[in-house]
Parts: sequence; structure tokens; C-alpha cells
Amino acid sequence: MGMFGKVALAAMGLCALFSSTVLAGEKVVIKDVTGRDVEVSVPVDHVILGEGRQIYFVAALDRDAPFKRVVGWRDDLTKADPESYAAYLAKYPEIAKLPTFGGMKDGTFNIEQAVSLKPDVVIMNLDAKTATEEAGYIEKLGKVGIPLVYIDFREKPMENTEASMRIMGKLLGQEAKAEDFIKFRADSIAKVTDVLAKENPARPVVFVERAGGYSDDCCMSFGNENFGKMVEIAGGTNMAKDIIPGTFGTVNPEQIIASNPDQIIITGGNWQGYVPGGNWVGVGYGADLTEAHRKLENLTKRPAFTGVKAVADGNVHAIWHQFYNNPYQFVAIQEIAKWLHPDLFTDLDPEATFKELHARFLPLDYKPGYFVSLKDE
Repeated sequence: MGMFGKVALAAMGLCALFSSTVLAGEKVVIKDVTGRDVEVSVPVDHVILGEGRQIYFVAALDRDAPFKRVVGWRDDLTKADPESYAAYLAKYPEIAKLPTFGGMKDGTFNIEQAVSLKPDVVIMNLDAKTATEEAGYIEKLGKVGIPLVYIDFREKPMENTEASMRIMGKLLGQEAKAEDFIKFRADSIAKVTDVLAKENPARPVVFVERAGGYSDDCCMSFGNENFGKMVEIAGGTNMAKDIIPGTFGTVNPEQIIASNPDQIIITGGNWQGYVPGGNWVGVGYGADLTEAHRKLENLTKRPAFTGVKAVADGNVHAIWHQFYNNPYQFVAIQEIAKWLHPDLFTDLDPEATFKELHARFLPLDYKPGYFVSLKDE
């Protein structure tokens, strides 16, 4: 054994002494977000990410080397969030060579390729569950001893984020860090909810448009989860709460005009890879906010927003769409609270919260660009 091996073994021994983390190769049963009991040897060394955007939480736990365990990942990050992909690529150029595959839902996940990568676990989003089951992937992977674990930051994030972070902490042998993250998240949300509980302000009606300008159709929105729930936590009334039965759905322009919302929040991102030159608002990591402001204003001219109070008052905002699919939603809750109740939250600084998240947990340097409002100069 070379010197490096001896040092590594010594380091592992120290970790075992000073940490509550299980020893390498210990078989544990993990309950995933669907309630399935899955046997996994932890900490895992080789992971397949069923979605590229799962790096948002893997990086928060494996900050020093966020891709060290990733042996393959879905190819969505380059199009869904090109700025974050570019930032990770610049810092970790080896990710250009990582094996990629398509999605479960569109049937382009290659089971043979996945098996050939010899993962210790496959991490799947809850929203891929139906497609995964229909294709029999769990059984096929099970036959070769590869466990599949479901996590969720999208379908019911306000319910499943803490559980999902704990699952990932267990899998990666980063339980203490996962608990640190969960506490930071809870404390950040409490900065909003404690004030609202004390002041009990009137709740403005808020229309959240999902991916406004992505297509010409109007309008995708959220029921009583995800951004819909974030609005409620931030002291608003989600206009579509009683119209959309699940997490995702649509409302028609007449319903928006009739509801006459006090505030409008549109989710956006740089979707040049999906809809080149589209009307979407390109907020995100290091985004050009002048251009985002222009595109946000452009979206207020659509028929669905005709004569609506939010437009008349300039209470129209855009927020990074990917908050809907990662554990950073607490930053969005803070920003929404400031938009809905500016007088109550003069001291709250969501930008500082996001900076602290990067400084404490993420390998990337923070860059602003995630929020824009017609109220901004």
C-alpha cells in the first residue's frame, strides 16, 4: 500500500472516531419519500443522478468535490440552467466527460448504460415515479443489486425537502452537514413566519405564473404546493389554490382578470436552449437584470393581465424558476415576503441569505440575478 493509501486509511479511521456517520460499506435501510424501504451500502461512492439539477443538493453536501461520486447524470442542466452548468464546468472541467442520458419520462433513460456505470445507488425525482414503474426499472436494477431511491424537491417540496436532505445526508455520509442545512433553512423561513404571526397583516392575492413567456399559452400556475405554498408561507393568498387541485396546472386568462390579483410573480430562466429568442424572463445565476426587467414588462402586455391591479400598481415580479426544484426555496420565500409586505420586511435581505448559503454550503461563488421587479429602478 502506498503512502496515499495509508493516509486515506488513517483519515477514514479518524472520521469513524469523530463522526456519527456509518462506516464505509455498512448496509442500512433508507425510507425514501415514497415510503419504500431501500437497502443501500453507505456511504455510497458511485451515484447516478436521475436529473442533472440534483447537483443543487449534492453540491451542498459534497461541497469540496461535488462530482466525486457522480458516475452519470441526466442531460437537463445545460438547457434548464445554462449559467449554473457553465459555472460548474468552469470549476470542474471534467464534468464535460461525464456520461449523460435522457429522462425517464421521455423514455430515453438507458438501463444498460446505467448498469454499466456500476452505481451504488440511482437517485430519482418523485415526479419520475410513474414512468420508472411503468418501465420496470426498479426490478431491472434490483436484479443486478442497484438500489433506486426517490427524493422530492418539486411535487411537495414544503413537505419533502427536509426528508430528502436527510436521505441524501445518509447516502453520502454527510448527515451532520444535512442537519446544518436543514437548520439554516428553517431559521431563514422563521425570519418570515415569525414576523407574519406577530403582525398578522392582510394577505394580498397573488397570481404565480409558471414559466411565463416560455410558450404563447396562458397560463401555467401552481396549486397548494411548490411556489403556491411559498406564497402562502410568505403572507399571501395563492390565487390558483382552489382552481388547481394538485401541484401543477393551468388557469385561463378570464380567471386571472376576474380574480384581479394584487401581485403577480412570474417564474423565469434562461431557456435559450429550449425556446430560442422566447419571451421568457431570463433570471438566474449572474443574469442581465436590465434585459430581464425589459422582458418582464413585455409580459404584462398580454390579454390575461389587462386592467389587473398588480400591473396598474407595478407589483409584477420575476423569480428564478429553479427555486421550484431544489432545497433553496427558503430564499424565494424571503424574496416573496419582501414583495408582498415591503413595510414589514425592510430588514430582511434575501440576497444576503443566498450569499450565506453559497459561502457556507456551495462550491460556487454567489452571483446575483435571481429576482427582478417592475418596482426596481
